[in-house]
Amino acid sequence: MRTKSLKKNRINVVTLGCSKNVYDSEVLMGQLKASGKDVVHEDEGNIVVINTCGFINNAKEESVNTILEYVQKKENGDVDKVFVTGCLSERYKPDLVKEIPNVDEYFGTTELPGLLKALGADYKHELIGERLTTTPKNYAYLKIAEGCDRPCSFCAIPIMRGKHRSTPIEEIVVEAEKLAAKGVKELILIAQDLTYYGLDLYKKRNLAELLEALVKVDGVEWIRLHYAFPTGFPMDVLEVMNREPKVCNYIDIPLQHISDSILKSMRRGTTKEKTTKLLKEFREKVPEMTIRTTLIVGYPGETEEDFQTLKQWVTDMRFERLGCFTYSHEENTHAYNLEDNVPEEIKIERANQIMEIQSQISWELNQEKIGKTFKVVIDRKEGNYFIGRTEYDSPDVDNEVLIDATKTYLKTGEFTKVKIIEAEDFDLYGEVIA
Repeated sequence: MRTKSLKKNRINVVTLGCSKNVYDSEVLMGQLKASGKDVVHEDEGNIVVINTCGFINNAKEESVNTILEYVQKKENGDVDKVFVTGCLSERYKPDLVKEIPNVDEYFGTTELPGLLKALGADYKHELIGERLTTTPKNYAYLKIAEGCDRPCSFCAIPIMRGKHRSTPIEEIVVEAEKLAAKGVKELILIAQDLTYYGLDLYKKRNLAELLEALVKVDGVEWIRLHYAFPTGFPMDVLEVMNREPKVCNYIDIPLQHISDSILKSMRRGTTKEKTTKLLKEFREKVPEMTIRTTLIVGYPGETEEDFQTLKQWVTDMRFERLGCFTYSHEENTHAYNLEDNVPEEIKIERANQIMEIQSQISWELNQEKIGKTFKVVIDRKEGNYFIGRTEYDSPDVDNEVLIDATKTYLKTGEFTKVKIIEAEDFDLYGEVIA
């Protein structure tokens, strides 16, 4: 059967998973456009490219379901071709070819030239920074490195993304300048581990020097750091954060657990004492810093005592932002050799307990913001509210500031001063200060 009423030769890129995948899809779309292709993101097209996630069970399930959905559309004649790329395809290609053979072709995370060729496009090496951003126009992700050299026992990312590879500073600056020229005002730096940046190229941790170069880019007002690793954290980054107003007083540092026995089994290279000392230094050197972290509960061998240690630590540390995940038993990881011995219902119960504690902490910290004024960027309008964020909040995962759109007109991407008048667990309500 032929496709019904869809525009011919329009390529629809569907993105699943994390911000690194968003970035990769944007690069793919930029390359396709440079070859004269008609390309859209999560819209309608007769050719579909699914950029998959293969990180944990829920993400893998969503990716498989999306592939099956588009294969069914192909069988129904609603689309002509389906291509699959990304982490799931990298990790499980032989299985996917066998189980879902009606996909036209599968590509791994490093096979962009091959994917472009299959789509009738050429890979253009000179396209530094030429990508089609899919985020709101005021912010964009900026990937500064690919892959990871860390040995974490639970993580399959090195299997899917390979060893750590930093992008040279000059290339990142060129990309930042091109984004700024398009109106991007906030750069969200991403990598599997920002703190490893530069070790392969410059033989030293060079994140601070990269930040020094990026703050000079005209038009950029905020630079935000995502995904830092606690072991070997380059402390000169904190000096730049304190000194440069463009570098947000914000860091996303996934800590995963705090019980020493679990940290050792996770191969995190740190202890409760060292981690607590590091966070204390963060707060001393950058008193205004917002710290976001993520935790894993239900890791093999996690006892009730381990969990109580974690609970008490979360209560004591009062993180501004925190997410909690249940452990996912991933084949070909070091932890896969361990018995996945915490029942699923206990994993979920533990995650819920952590998030209940965090919800209360977040509510208390937000109450302290009432009456204070913040610089807020406007991301979008929803119903009767303009939705914005402070420098202490990252898109999609953190607090949002809601401003009554019936009283004030604001533009997306605009920065404005907002006084907080009301606060909930994860939402703030404010009014514009003239």
